Amino acid sequence: MRWFGRIFIFFASLGFLGLVAAAGGVAWAVHHFGKDLPDYNTLKNYDPPMVTRLYAGDGRLMAEYAEEKRVFVPINVIPDLVKESFISAEDQHFYQHHGIDFIAITRAMVKNLKNPTKRPEGASTITQQVAKNFLLNNEVSYKRKIREAIISWRMEQSLTKDQILELYLNEIYLGQGAYGVAAAARNYFGKPLSELKIHEAAYLAALPKAPNNYNP
Repeated sequence: MRWFGRIFIFFASLGFLGLVAAAGGVAWAVHHFGKDLPDYNTLKNYDPPMVTRLYAGDGRLMAEYAEEKRVFVPINVIPDLVKESFISAEDQHFYQHHGIDFIAITRAMVKNLKNPTKRPEGASTITQQVAKNFLLNNEVSYKRKIREAIISWRMEQSLTKDQILELYLNEIYLGQGAYGVAAAARNYFGKPLSELKIHEAAYLAALPKAPNNYNP
């Protein structure tokens, strides 16, 4: 029994030292990569370029002028059907995590190890995508991913979930010149968000998302 107790204490000590080392590593990474990060507070004053429309006297739309075809829609006006479709497709634990989804990261790591020849599966949350698209760049590196994670955690302390989701749904590029879900609904289905059916909202959520770096 004494030998058993000593072995138990030995492994418990190793575990404790491992936790201390891990905590120290995280603290170092936050200090090292968290310096000189972009100011995420600028996102509170989000003011994207919008479509300028020219109408005839009878109300007919004659022309649209815009470098980026976007119609900004406040989060409280975006239908739940659209919000839930994108959350289901992009970040199922959006309302539970604090910017980083460790469950999704672990799952992606396991799948990538099982299928090393396939394209690596990502685990970016909606918050991380906002951080990348608005404040960082598309560089493929561990440094950028660490900086992205730090900004995402800090954003979640300053912005509400609805504010983050509003930024995401109005900024993402969904093809055919459409930036944001409202412009995409018009482009693909010729209707406003409020008239989308389940399959149409799911179609938009399944489209490839291309980043659009925002300059506040």
